[in-house]
Amino acid sequence: MGVFRLFHRHQGATPYLLLTPGLLWLGLFFLAPLGFLIYQSLESGSIVAGFGFHFSWQWSNYWDALKGYTGEFERSFEYAGLATIIALVVSYPVAYWIAFRGGRWKNLLLLFIVAPFFVTYLIRTLAWQTILADHGVVVRILIDLHLVAHGGRVLATGTAVIAGITYNFLPFMALPVYVSLEQIDQTLVEAAEDLYANKWLAFLRVTFPLSLPGVVAGTLLTFIPAAGDFINATLLGSPTSHMIGNVINSKFNGTIDYPSAAAMSFILMAVILGLVLLYARAVGTEKLTG
Repeated sequence: MGVFRLFHRHQGATPYLLLTPGLLWLGLFFLAPLGFLIYQSLESGSIVAGFGFHFSWQWSNYWDALKGYTGEFERSFEYAGLATIIALVVSYPVAYWIAFRGGRWKNLLLLFIVAPFFVTYLIRTLAWQTILADHGVVVRILIDLHLVAHGGRVLATGTAVIAGITYNFLPFMALPVYVSLEQIDQTLVEAAEDLYANKWLAFLRVTFPLSLPGVVAGTLLTFIPAAGDFINATLLGSPTSHMIGNVINSKFNGTIDYPSAAAMSFILMAVILGLVLLYARAVGTEKLTG
């Protein structure tokens, strides 16, 4: 009873009290490590030479990262963008069918989409090594369709990396799109058809615009983690298809070049944040959510 009386007396402070645990959690496990990473990105020195690192406002770490690994940055955003587009093209029809035609099988079909998450990310990616093996069924079919040259391969290429990223992040696209589609009032579609719109026009003018909040959420949830991924490029690609995440991982765990790795991490975060803000401004998220 004492707790309830406290809340009653200080109703104005109640929202802040409720936010306090979450803010403490974010401060301890997000802001503090982020601040240390900023500090680390401005250090200089070398642990190999035995002198260690020291803070020296080394802004050149950022310039060196941009100048030396431009290709990896560009490849990361290219692969993430392509994987996001493919995931949308694949998942939208699936989510549409489940939402409007799934009937009593909706929950089971959604379970099939989520089921890969019951297997660890690493195992799912390793499975694609078998699927895309040089003498596997997939490559033989692609050769028969003349999509791959005779004696060619798919594994250890950018195509394999994009395929792995798309597969691993597909549920992040499908589920938000499904939620948006499932919430659409079907009487609006019927009204459009009563006003002489055919099925395709009713979809373009009613269904798709109303599902845009799910599309926006799905593209963000897919693109952001995909841009920083390095597992798919490591297991399914080659050194020529490595992404910036591979370089950051190598700097942290291989050459022990913490300042360069931290600077690359911040550049990656800054570019992703900038792209997200531009995307949100372009699609008008306030109008969509309103």
